[in-house]
Amino acid sequence: MHDYLVYDVFTETPFGGNQLAVFPEASTLPEDALQKITQEFNFSEVTFVYPPEDPAHTARVRIFTPTMEVPFAGHPTIGTAVALANMGHGPEMVLELGIGPIACHATTDGARFTTEAPLETIAHPEPDLIARALGCAQDAILTETHPPVMASLGLAFTITELDCRDTLAALDTDIGAFREGNAAYPSGLDFAQFAYVREGDIVHARMFAPLDNIPEDPATGSACATLGALLAEREGQDMTLRIHQGDDMGRPSVIGVTTLGRSVTISGGACKVMQGQLIL
Repeated sequence: MHDYLVYDVFTETPFGGNQLAVFPEASTLPEDALQKITQEFNFSEVTFVYPPEDPAHTARVRIFTPTMEVPFAGHPTIGTAVALANMGHGPEMVLELGIGPIACHATTDGARFTTEAPLETIAHPEPDLIARALGCAQDAILTETHPPVMASLGLAFTITELDCRDTLAALDTDIGAFREGNAAYPSGLDFAQFAYVREGDIVHARMFAPLDNIPEDPATGSACATLGALLAEREGQDMTLRIHQGDDMGRPSVIGVTTLGRSVTISGGACKVMQGQLIL
């Protein structure tokens, strides 16, 4: 039997935020079972924790979505860091991820991590395609700060600014357009869409990745990090953002984003809601 923990991440109260299962001692799990275990939980991600390759680091962490292993994701990094803090690690720790070591500061109820991965601009999908994928009018897409852009700090998202909160709330995705976009712009997460509305330092956002069996994600730290880096680059100044996500699906999340040069720090709370054993 294998112990696991379930955390709600980017929230301070249970049943909000984004669910994450953590296997804190994954070395004895069969390699060919990791994807199946993730599918069994049906969360956006599951993490598997191993001893670090560098003994000066805290742990090596592998992150799986329902369909693939990914090199980096925000809420799994936050949730896993909090789980390790509850096991006696920290508060300073370094987690080995697929994009390299990530420095974290974690307590028993929240964490922050900093990435210095360079912002990669991959493509500029056509606004018409994005409008069809999101289910909104094309003229609801704003382009003054940036047009729709597929960008990455380790995991690719197409980032689109919308005109108002009502438009964001009314989005109704078209999986056919996602398939079309994924064929035209292959990426690491199947044409995942991150749409947002900004009012100064406050951002409301939604993220959709139906081709990865994630119809909608309650909190997407990696996309929020990419948004922070993108806005800092486009506006030529550092950013401090408070991003609200998950409100439209009943799992409110709050993600803190701060940029300093090319560094991006993501912060948020996490609370343990379940623990159990996998019988395998």
